[in-house]
Amino acid sequence: MLDSLTFSADRKPSPTVIAICALVIWALYRLLRVGSRDKRLPPGPPTVPILGNLHLIPKSGLGKKLREWGEKYKGVYSLKFGNGTVIVLFDRQAINHLLDKKGVMYSERPHSFVPGLVTGGDSFAFMDSTPLWRAERKVAVHNLSPKMLEEKVGHIQDAETTSSVASAVVFGHRGRTYDNFWAHAVYDAMDNYSASLEPGANPPVDEFPFLKYVPEFLAPWKKRARGSYRCMDDTWNEARRRVEIRRSKGIKRDSVIDSILDGEKHSDLQVTDKQMNHFLGVIVEGGADTTASATLTSMMYLALHPEFQVKAREQLDAVCGTHRLPTLADFDEIPYINCLVKEAMRIHPVLPLGVPHRVNQDDWYKGMLIPKDATVILPTWALHLSESQGYVDPEAYNPDRFLGHPRMADSYAGSPDWQNRDHYGYGAGRRICPGIHLAERTQWRLNARLLWAFEIQRKIDPKTNKPMPIDVDNYHEGISHTPAEFPVVFKPRSKAHAELIKREMSAASDFLRSWDD
Repeated sequence: MLDSLTFSADRKPSPTVIAICALVIWALYRLLRVGSRDKRLPPGPPTVPILGNLHLIPKSGLGKKLREWGEKYKGVYSLKFGNGTVIVLFDRQAINHLLDKKGVMYSERPHSFVPGLVTGGDSFAFMDSTPLWRAERKVAVHNLSPKMLEEKVGHIQDAETTSSVASAVVFGHRGRTYDNFWAHAVYDAMDNYSASLEPGANPPVDEFPFLKYVPEFLAPWKKRARGSYRCMDDTWNEARRRVEIRRSKGIKRDSVIDSILDGEKHSDLQVTDKQMNHFLGVIVEGGADTTASATLTSMMYLALHPEFQVKAREQLDAVCGTHRLPTLADFDEIPYINCLVKEAMRIHPVLPLGVPHRVNQDDWYKGMLIPKDATVILPTWALHLSESQGYVDPEAYNPDRFLGHPRMADSYAGSPDWQNRDHYGYGAGRRICPGIHLAERTQWRLNARLLWAFEIQRKIDPKTNKPMPIDVDNYHEGISHTPAEFPVVFKPRSKAHAELIKREMSAASDFLRSWDD
């Protein structure tokens, strides 16, 4: 018996056992390395195995956290989410050097599971830079260029606002009231879309791909994402149906879809009907969302800071008096309106986290590796609310800060003078928003006309006879941010202003009637 035991104790492990043990140790090592940061990457917060930095992401206030890390790591830094790498460009020069100058390398989009469900792969905002994307962007840039906007739709912008401008420009239809399909449908689609992509609304599927195989009855986020796509698909299919009915009656209008269907300079756009519908829908979404959200932000802050209303009206009254409304032809004579537009885009950007980019090959920046397929983000809110990025007293609403930026945002976005860029509300590089010209012009017209016509005042509480409080941090949060309802009143400035408003409304209604269903 003892001999047997001695023999057993002296036996050496078989090669198979050694191989299995080695494999287990190797697998464990590899698992524990998931989430770790390569020493060649930009610096970043300490990681933990598997999660990386995922456990550090707050449920709300991500912009503030990104700003905190940006200040700590002095510009470009990295985050690890599982095996994935995120490069954060908290630095003006880096944005210019990487996204602007190396646009070809940085113009891809991350391959993300949930956005794929929400868009069905049909959204050119989330496409890679494929031939289809390039063709669609070419059409968007052509039809939304300053020249085309002023020649074909400037008169619509003078008479109409927000979602109706966007739907008129793109589909050739506008909604007279919010109950009309052309007025509310875009916001219905965007509400679903934004809620489905809100930070924290979905599990980290891209970092832990096994989650995509969870059955839908156990994954309500999947059901929500697919429902959002169905809503968008139904909306843009219905829009197309109404356009076809109009055109079948021989009615053609100066719109993007009429231009495409008539084959004007767009022979290289080879798409299915569904792809075209969603392409046009994305343009409407972008134009309406940015314009409405930024203008509401402007009105909210102006109610709290009437001294800036006074500055704008001094110029408005000097140029327009009480006998006419301001038009875009007055842009150079009323420069303060442009300051208001820029400050609203800065202090609470519509897309606080921007739209992520993906780098298509290894790159280096100041000795730091930016690995192929890394997600690259431009943290818009963090940049705008940081003194280190050139914004003095960034938490304060102060349109005066842009007195030295007399041109519209596109002039600074395309300039190599990265230190003088006004803001990053429209993104950067080849992925900059193609609707920038439409959004800028519509915002200018809205701000100018509202301030010409009305005093924007805080609502008075009938119980206390004091102005009701306005919470400037109360925003509906999703992939885009819009102010929640806030208590203000619009008071006509005088009897003369009120009379002209009535006459202009009547004239605008007569003109726009030809754009109704």
